[in-house]
This record gives sequence, C-alpha cells and structure tokens, in this order.
Amino acid sequence: MRVGHQCRQWIARHDKLDRIWRFLGRHRRKLTGCFVLVAHLLGALTSVKAIMETRTSQGAIAWAISLNTIPYVAVPAYWVFGRSNFNGYVTARRTERRHFEEFWDDFSARLMERDLIATPERKGPFVTEQLASLPATSGNDAELLVDGDETFPSILEGIARAKHYVLVQFYIVRDDPTGRELKDALIAKANAGVRCLFLYDEIGSRLPDSYLDPLVAAGVQVRPFNTTQGDANRFQINFRNHRKIVVVDGTEAWVGGLNVGDEYKGLDPEVGFWRDTHMRVEGPVVQSVQVSFAEDWYWAAREILDELNWDPQRAASGENKRMLCLPSGPVDPLETCTLFFLHAINEAEERLWIASPYFVPDPQFISALQLAALRGVEVRILIPDEGDSTMVDLSAWSFLPELHDAGIEVYRYTKGFMHHKVVVIDDRYCTIGTANFDNRSFRLNFEITMGVDDEAFTAEVAEMLEEDFANSRQVAVGEFDDKSAWFRFWARVSRLAAPVQ
Repeated sequence: MRVGHQCRQWIARHDKLDRIWRFLGRHRRKLTGCFVLVAHLLGALTSVKAIMETRTSQGAIAWAISLNTIPYVAVPAYWVFGRSNFNGYVTARRTERRHFEEFWDDFSARLMERDLIATPERKGPFVTEQLASLPATSGNDAELLVDGDETFPSILEGIARAKHYVLVQFYIVRDDPTGRELKDALIAKANAGVRCLFLYDEIGSRLPDSYLDPLVAAGVQVRPFNTTQGDANRFQINFRNHRKIVVVDGTEAWVGGLNVGDEYKGLDPEVGFWRDTHMRVEGPVVQSVQVSFAEDWYWAAREILDELNWDPQRAASGENKRMLCLPSGPVDPLETCTLFFLHAINEAEERLWIASPYFVPDPQFISALQLAALRGVEVRILIPDEGDSTMVDLSAWSFLPELHDAGIEVYRYTKGFMHHKVVVIDDRYCTIGTANFDNRSFRLNFEITMGVDDEAFTAEVAEMLEEDFANSRQVAVGEFDDKSAWFRFWARVSRLAAPVQ
C-alpha cells in the first residue's frame, strides 16, 4: 500500500504522467474492452496463419485453440516459437546455388569421371539422396569416435594439419577450457596464414566478446548463424542451427553429436559422465558436408565460398565405403529428416536399433516402429535414464505401452547422460548425426545426418551400441502402468506438448 501511495505521489508531481494516469483511470473499462477485442482479433487472425502453415495437424490444433482462448499469451508465443517458415533462408539458398551452379556441375562431372557415385547393393536408405539434393558417394572412409576423449583430440589434430582452410560450425561452444582449446587452435592456424571460418548458433552458444574478439583479431572470420536477421525474423528464436561440423581443406570432416564444452568431456560434476558419438570422414562425402556449411555461411555472411576445395578425391586409405550426407531443416520443401528416418525404419528387415536422447516421436513413427517389430525386426530403443528435460523424459514414458504392445524393447542408459544420435539398420546401414527423434529435429532445427552403407563400419557401430545396452536397464513390460496415477497423468500431459518440445 505504501509503495502504491508513493508511486501515485511521484506521478502527481509530473504533469504529463498525471494527465495520462487520470485519462487511463476515467477510460479504464473502454481501454480494457479494446485491448481484449484487439487481442482476440489478433489471436483469430494468427490462428488462421497457424492452421495454414503448421506442418502437423496436432500442432495446428494446439495453436488454434490456444490462440483463440488465451491470445494474450499465445500470440507473442506463436510469433517467437510457433512459425513453420524461415523467411529469407530459402531465397538465400537459391541465390547461393545459382552462383554455385558452375562449381557444382564441375563437381558432379568429376564424381562421374572418377566412378565415385555410389551404387548400393539394394534400395536402402540412400534412395533418399533425392531429398538431400546431394549424391551418395563411394570411395569414402569413416572413423568412429566414441565420446569426447576420442572426438576432441581428433578434431584438434585435424585442425593442426590444415594447410588451406578450416570450417567450424557448432550449436554450442562454451567459454571454458574445452572451448578455449578450440579457440586457441583456430587462432594458431589463422596466424599461420590458414583461412578459418567459425559459425555458431547465437542462442545455443551465447559467446562473450572476450571469447570472440581474440578470434577476430587473429583473422578468423566469425559469424553467428543469425536466425533473427530480416524484419520478418526479428523475434524468431525457434529455428536453431543444431549442426556440428568441422571441415579441413575439403579432404576430411567431422560430424556427430558432440558440441564444444567441458560437459561433453564428462568434466562437469553436475552432469557427470557424458556418452556421445562423432565420426571423422574422408573422401568425396566431405564435399557434401562442405555444401551444408557453405549454405549456412551464405545465410549468415552473404558470402559465396567458391574458393574452397571442390575436387572430389578417394580416401587416402583406399577404403570404399558408400556414404550419404543428409542436411535437413525447416526450409526444405519436403520434411527431409522425417522422410529419411521413416524410410530407414521401413527398410529394416532384421535389426533396427535407435539411440536418441530426446525420444518424442510423431504417431507416424510409432506406427512405423510397430510395423517393423510386427514383421519380425528386432527393434530396440535406447534413451537416457536421467534426461536433461523433465517434459521430454515424461513424454518418452508415455510411449512405452504402445511400444511394448508391438514387442519393441526399450532401454534406459544408466552410466551417465546419453546424448548420441545413432541408428543401426540390419548389418549394412547405420547413421550418425545431430538429429533427435523429436519434432524439433524433424521440422524445426537445421540438422545433418551421415548415412553409411558398409558392413564392417556398421558392425563397429553395433558393437558400440551393444556396450551401451550393457550399461542400460531394459524397461519391463507394464512398468509405466505401475507408476502412480499422477505420474501417468503428467506423462500424458507432457506428450500433448510434443510438437513444441
């Protein structure tokens, strides 16, 4: 009461504010009515936009209801989180590709001349190379990197080998000892005359000037992904760039689940052991990874990277792995990531193992997994026992009855936090990348997935997952039903928010 009295006294001493205050007091009901009317009008108009543009019926229904019932909260939330279209990126991509056509035609011709176009033994997941707009290639080699202890030394050694350029892109980079190792490595190469490009997601990373300024001073070209550029994207924070890419000289590349920070080495005492997977690749597939980086760089910097190495060469090791690089994101005309993984599930004949830290699939994925299990495929799902999102964890529990009814095995990793995104299909195919099994990865984030068609490498990945299963507990049939009524209720409620998780 005393504070309110003091505020009124302060207003009374300022003539203009006093007049405004009195006007608001006299017309409070009319102004309130106008506000309510305008809010509901905006909610109704925005709900039309949501219905026309939201990619899933569940998301469209959720937004339409909330926009018309609680527009005061839902309207600003929609313009920040709910949009399905990334204004400007499609135009930027087309512009970049027009400039790049000559180089791309030359690259494609060289692939054909050098017999580097992959010919899979059967129509496996690589049929979706049409989605990627990139060819599946042969003549590649791949090295599996398990956890941060193998991944970060490999990346830093690769950067040290660079003679011409280094391309670095991560969703999260921390200003901690691990992040500063990357910074120092880039500064050293820039000082040695190597061109270094550093692209980061500004929401995921939030890097301070004390981290960025020394990079810029050394000559490293630094850009945030800059989702909010352009008037239509001013309040846009929904479309995150979740890719993790390093390319050195166009001859080797690193892609996988690890960001850059101490927790990804298991050095954060609050997080504990961090389980993740990355891979290093050589061969013509590196240029496909480079294409993904070049498109994102053009959006962020409006610069065509035509001086990079676009000369595809076989891996120096002589290996002949068939591989596909699949960039995906909200600007794709089709749901690239969704269709790729649906096709992979449908192709499985004997084994389908999926490891994902965020498992909140659409009904179509549940149906595809059930059908795979019913036709005799061994389907296993591996998720963390303790996740970093309560809502995601609760949602994952809600799917158990549907999975168990079809005979699908679900494992919860107990050794630490499991963050890798790995799929094994039968004995020949596997994928490693950045995409989770949730709506955000399938429709909202920029992701990148590496597909490998190779029996020996797939066996290595399967052996790695076998060890993960050994460090997990299998969820018993009926375990969800044995939970308390409140737990099951909140699990179902959390599932309703699946389109925005």
